[in-house]
Amino acid sequence: MDLDTIREIVVARERADLGLLDPSAAVLSGGTFLFSEPQDQLVRLVDITSMGWPALRAVDDGLEIAATCTLAEFSGAMPGHELGVPVLRELWPGTALFAQSCRALLASHKIWRTATVGGNVCLALPAGAVLGALVALDGVALVWAADGSDRVVPMRDFVLGPGRTVLRQGEVLRSVFLPPASLLAHTSFRKIAFAPLGRSGAVVMGRREPDGRSAITITAATTRPVVLDFSAPPSESTVQRALDAIEPGLWFADPHGSPEWRQHVAGLLAREAAGELRGA
Repeated sequence: MDLDTIREIVVARERADLGLLDPSAAVLSGGTFLFSEPQDQLVRLVDITSMGWPALRAVDDGLEIAATCTLAEFSGAMPGHELGVPVLRELWPGTALFAQSCRALLASHKIWRTATVGGNVCLALPAGAVLGALVALDGVALVWAADGSDRVVPMRDFVLGPGRTVLRQGEVLRSVFLPPASLLAHTSFRKIAFAPLGRSGAVVMGRREPDGRSAITITAATTRPVVLDFSAPPSESTVQRALDAIEPGLWFADPHGSPEWRQHVAGLLAREAAGELRGA
């Protein structure tokens, strides 16, 4: 839809251009959500797609995923700028979660070519499946601050609740780093929804690292991603005890599922995911 309050679009070429972000400005990356409903509080958009960040880049300590990486690039439906996802899958089996998480989204392939990883993360929606995959793979966010400094935030701590993140005024998500141990991990993926093409009611992702350390991440069913850590692939009873320890207020409620239903199905999926990790 048209945003008739916008008076200026700034095409960012360098980091200094991000200094124009204030309460009346928003970051424009894919824009699929931004242009989907009125944004009456905004008068300026700062377009970061012109910054030239490689979508996917192998680094010494793992993989860097730019905030401007599109879902198509992330999933492998379209090659990344420097490193295609098919190559990633061969090098790092943990990247299997990339495409699986994108398919958990209720979005067309047209949206995939426009929507970005950073947008999915910063929207902080409970059903943000790409956000869930980055949490499940123990990602770390690089945040560019308004004063020119950087800070890093574990992805499991990035989202505070529906629509709320740790980003402060003027801050921008630059990229997400995934460590080698997670990239080399065996993963499992489970999803459930009321309807075949409906919004996810629960998404559960498991990770078993080469040394046996494991984690199960729950999203869509909770108000923010919840990570259950284990020193070894957990038994069903161990998983159940960890699930029972989740704060009751974290189970999400909306027309796509009640908290009680989400808690129940998330438990079923988590036990299935754990069984796959034990048999890896």
